[in-house]
Amino acid sequence: MYLTLYLAAINLVTFFLFWKDKRRSKKSKWRIPEKTLIGFCLIGGSIGGLAGMHCFHHKTKHALFKLGIPLILVLQLGITALAVWKF
Repeated sequence: MYLTLYLAAINLVTFFLFWKDKRRSKKSKWRIPEKTLIGFCLIGGSIGGLAGMHCFHHKTKHALFKLGIPLILVLQLGITALAVWKF
C-alpha cells in the first residue's frame, strides 16, 4: 500500500517537473537541471517522466532522456518482477 502511494506521488511530481521545465524553457527562465529530472526518474518516477516527455514534447531529442528513461523503466520493472518472483 505504501509503495503504491509512493510510486503514485513520485510519478506525479516527476510529471509536474517536466511540465514546469518545459514552461520555463518557453519563457527563457531558470531551468530545472537535467540531473534533477533524471534523478526523479531513477527513484521511481520513470513513468511520470516518460508521460511528461510525450505530453509536453520535452527532452525528446536528448539521447539521455530518449533512451535513458525507457531503460530506467525497464530496469525498474525487471527488479520489481524479480522481487515479486523471489518473495
